[in-house]
Amino acid sequence: MLTSKVARRYAQGLLDFAKESNQTQTIYTEMKDIIKVLSESKDLVRFLETPFIDYKKKLSVVQEIFKGFSPVSQNFVKLVISRGRESHLEEIAQEYINKINAENNVQKVTLTTATQLSSQSVDHILKSTTLVQGSQYELELIIKPEILGGYILRVGDQQIDASVKSKLNQIKKNFQLN
Repeated sequence: MLTSKVARRYAQGLLDFAKESNQTQTIYTEMKDIIKVLSESKDLVRFLETPFIDYKKKLSVVQEIFKGFSPVSQNFVKLVISRGRESHLEEIAQEYINKINAENNVQKVTLTTATQLSSQSVDHILKSTTLVQGSQYELELIIKPEILGGYILRVGDQQIDASVKSKLNQIKKNFQLN
């Protein structure tokens, strides 16, 4: 995913300030909460991105939603909105998380399966590959019934596709060639 210049600059500024004030972990958690709230509420996203709504109204709504956040995060969100960058808020929060993960050598691991797996099955899949071994990782589990079975494991820019759907597509392609 390409990150905009705006998101990189705001995230770097927030990271620099967080380091100065020894609040990187608190803000990290709050940025995850911002992403969660914005991804779950498309109405809030539309409200924030509407250009004809006064930024003061946007500020009052956002202050109420994020009132439990630290003063640093609250002031940062106010700054983003007052500068007219509210459409980039989720992207800025994600970029901050990415920067912290990169500093701590934490890999983002995405495991896509057709059904919910037990924690033992997930551990077995992760231990069976050399992509994840010996490193810290942040796991995201995605359930997509359309892959029919198996799994798709994505670590950084590498992917292992052991799904039934891809194997069936490969068989279909082989039959078409012959």
